[in-house]
Amino acid sequence: MGKQTDAHIVWDWNGTLFHDNDAIIGATNAAFAELGLEPITIEQYRALYCVPVPKFYERLMGRLPTDAEWEIMDETFHRYYAEHRVRCSLTEGVAELLVEWRSAGRSQSLLSMYVHEELVPLVRGFGIEPHFLRVDGRVGPSGGSKAQHMVRHLGALAGVDPARTVVIGDAADDAVAALHVGARAVLYTGGSHSRASLEEVGVPVVDTLAEAVVEAERLAA
Repeated sequence: MGKQTDAHIVWDWNGTLFHDNDAIIGATNAAFAELGLEPITIEQYRALYCVPVPKFYERLMGRLPTDAEWEIMDETFHRYYAEHRVRCSLTEGVAELLVEWRSAGRSQSLLSMYVHEELVPLVRGFGIEPHFLRVDGRVGPSGGSKAQHMVRHLGALAGVDPARTVVIGDAADDAVAALHVGARAVLYTGGSHSRASLEEVGVPVVDTLAEAVVEAERLAA
């Protein structure tokens, strides 16, 4: 592969390309139930969610979970999510956006904090894997930031210039990861964060992925 001369998008998966809000909230509440905690609403989740994830639990519990509690909640969350993700689908318009960006001669990749071994067959099952130069999920413990994963992801993409790269995601941490590698970010309100919390980050915030792509093209120009 030669030097990429046009814009590159790094897409987030959960809550961005993959509309899995119901599964995420259900899994979160299943994890809370293990410790006798009250369930939360999607609005509460969007207002309070943050990484590292134990910090999110601290906001809800009033304290950090113990190591034993974290282990129980993390295992319960992932077990429930794996059972319920099958009811979820791609965000509306995703397939067309990926085709259009690729057809314009631009490149794109996918980086998720969802475990790699489960992410790849999930993406492949939707038939969209060929649109990406690379698909990377999380390797290692859950609950941390995407920043170091972004370093490895872009480092594996020969010729992609971080200065012409835009990360599109639904969480403040996506913007943090983008800035960590010298890329730009656009944040989407359809996932895990409220518009108010996303706007605090100081990057463009949009309500649709179509808008995100337009903004990415502008930022990478």
